[in-house]
Amino acid sequence: MKNEFILENLACANCAAKMESSIKNLDGINSVNINFLNKRLIIESEDNINIKDVTDKINTIVKDIEPDVELKEVSSTKSIQKIFTLKDLSCANCAAKMECAISKIEYVDNVNINFMNKELKLEINDITKSSEIINKIQNIVVSIEPDVKIIENNIENNKKTNENIDDNDRLKNKFIKLVISGIVFAIALLCEAFDISGLLVSMLFITSFLIAGYDTVLGAIKNIIKGKVFDEKFLVSLATIGAFIIGQHPEAVAVMLFYQVGELFQEYAVGKSRKSIANLMDIRPDYTNIKRGNDIIKVSPEEVSKGDIIVVKPGEKVPLDGVVIQGNSLLDTTALTGESVPREIMEGSEVLSGCINVSGMITVEVTKEFGESTVTKILDLVENASSKKATTENFITKFARYYTPVVVIIATFLAIIPPIFIDGATFVDWIYRALTFLVISCPCALVISVPLSFFGGIGGASKCGVLVKGSNYLEALAESEFVVFDKTGTLTKGVFNVNEIKAEGVSKNELLEIAAYAESHSNHPISVSLKKAYNKEIINSRITSQEEIAGHGVRATIDGKVVLVGNAKLMKKEDIKYFEGELVGTIVHIAVDNKYAGYIVISDEIKEDSKQAIKDLKALNIRKTVMLTGDAKSVGEKVANELGLDMAYTDLLPADKVDKVEMLLEKKSKNGKLVFVGDGINDAPVLARADVGIAMGGVGSDAAIEAADVVIMTDEVSKIATAIKVSKTTLKIVKQNIIFALGVKFTVLALGALGYTDMWQAVFADVGVSIIAVLNAMRAMNIKKYKN
Repeated sequence: MKNEFILENLACANCAAKMESSIKNLDGINSVNINFLNKRLIIESEDNINIKDVTDKINTIVKDIEPDVELKEVSSTKSIQKIFTLKDLSCANCAAKMECAISKIEYVDNVNINFMNKELKLEINDITKSSEIINKIQNIVVSIEPDVKIIENNIENNKKTNENIDDNDRLKNKFIKLVISGIVFAIALLCEAFDISGLLVSMLFITSFLIAGYDTVLGAIKNIIKGKVFDEKFLVSLATIGAFIIGQHPEAVAVMLFYQVGELFQEYAVGKSRKSIANLMDIRPDYTNIKRGNDIIKVSPEEVSKGDIIVVKPGEKVPLDGVVIQGNSLLDTTALTGESVPREIMEGSEVLSGCINVSGMITVEVTKEFGESTVTKILDLVENASSKKATTENFITKFARYYTPVVVIIATFLAIIPPIFIDGATFVDWIYRALTFLVISCPCALVISVPLSFFGGIGGASKCGVLVKGSNYLEALAESEFVVFDKTGTLTKGVFNVNEIKAEGVSKNELLEIAAYAESHSNHPISVSLKKAYNKEIINSRITSQEEIAGHGVRATIDGKVVLVGNAKLMKKEDIKYFEGELVGTIVHIAVDNKYAGYIVISDEIKEDSKQAIKDLKALNIRKTVMLTGDAKSVGEKVANELGLDMAYTDLLPADKVDKVEMLLEKKSKNGKLVFVGDGINDAPVLARADVGIAMGGVGSDAAIEAADVVIMTDEVSKIATAIKVSKTTLKIVKQNIIFALGVKFTVLALGALGYTDMWQAVFADVGVSIIAVLNAMRAMNIKKYKN
């Protein structure tokens, strides 16, 4: 059983790691994942578990570690979501009362008031009760806070009302608080420099300290009462209060002030990254124009059913997947594919939700409900991408868990043991060194910058039209050693054309007709090309039986005659003498009543960027590029030679492809990864078996999105190299941050223990390193380096 929660107000990466560790220890929990960047908690538990009891225990753990965090369960039921802006809401306690009262309204689920952005979200189970429920909500809000105005972010607004509300109020208030604290601190330093009253100077330092850090000290005290000691609030509070006690007032204030500046910057950086992803994937439609009789009505996309007729005007987003039944236009697919060239659509064309209609008005028949549409699947995929953590992320989480307590213990020994055993050593001096040690020990630089780097890498890949399902796959791509390709639809266009017909005992037209009838029920590209070349109506009454022979072809009874259409294996299997010469293309052999009737040659076209893609992969030091195909040896080898592939395996059945991948997996190095690239539909078993499965042309293909670890949003093979570039760059940034952060910290820790550094250097080792690491992590979002 899988349950998902939102951790509202979660702002501490280290706390998130502690929550994850504690929740894992609960009975009946199989796996736990907290995604700090999108504040999501996902648990997998045994089916017989009492989820209410588990939720209560999780809530207790969360509150013990971070009292301000609110645990909200994400409902899996399908209902209509409503979003409101609570204008002029200024009382957090009032917001809590509103939330409690609204949650008791019948037909209302998952009520959530976000006090920070003044937003109310809820789900209504019965659409017919919407007006009645909204009136009740307004009455509740006004009764608790008369000055608050409730504004529905409805379809008439086009854009959500809360976009006009400043989402950065809290950051601005914190910034103003730090500026005031900094001014008071500067005045205190000036007074101290001019030997003004010592009491006044002390009061100014204390005032500056309290303005900047009262919430940190208060949080540390609350955590200590609950037995939660080893966190950054405790470390900073202990170090700064200790510095005050031994008379180091300027250092104490500086440490707290710069610590808060670092926290502010980190919060801003993480928020900016979240917004970058949100803006990148701003493809969720706000409304749908649905045809009801002769009227066109604006409704929520969730209210539209499969088979409904909708209208998409120029400039509007396509709200749902469907087929154009009237009109023609150009579609901007940038948000889905990263490509700027518009796609032409006309009657009969498929359209995907999330694209923008550029020119003409089109009428579309909906083929998928909103919950199953492309836009919903992609949004869900990107939002939850970083929930699958890379090995490096897991290591850093464990490292931080043990690193901080170890440093605290060392600092304690540092403060007590030297003054006792070393002649001339004073407690004041060694306590100061120990406090410096504590300031340096905060693991923030690593705990935030590493997941932020992967988050940025996933965002950068998305901007290039590559969806990566998790940071673990992004990490694996960087270690790619073998890249194995399916041929049809991956390296080639998958568009087959009949190039030659050789008939024996019948005319060419009769041979083509027999083949088209035999293949009439198949959607295989070869079957489609035969029917396209025949270009006449298929009279189904002429076909009395039809049987597909896996990996060989088709047996059908047409006009009372038994027809075999397939490859050479089928002819051998049925002991029929056939043409065995070398021809370039796919040869379809036809036999009628066990007598050979001739062959049809069908050829595929290589994609324009396939050759360059192989060159790019080799430039990235990929050891082997391999092609797997069911085509004849002559066809497979011709394509392989033309593209410059290292190896090609031909005449393969689907099961043979898995065997070849197994064989190649044994040949790679211990840490190397095998990447398989296929169309995501016929190659699901191979995609699943490879270390990393990449689906080509995945937009609109449910099978591709489900089976693959990485989805290329276009049919461009060159995007494989782009994905690997993103992964290598991201891993490079991650390693830079780890080496830099640990290198500086351990160096300053050693110097601090020996008395060669003071708290000013310690502040740089903590806050400075964090800021530099976070700035470096944000480079992963820069897509220019991937496109060059």
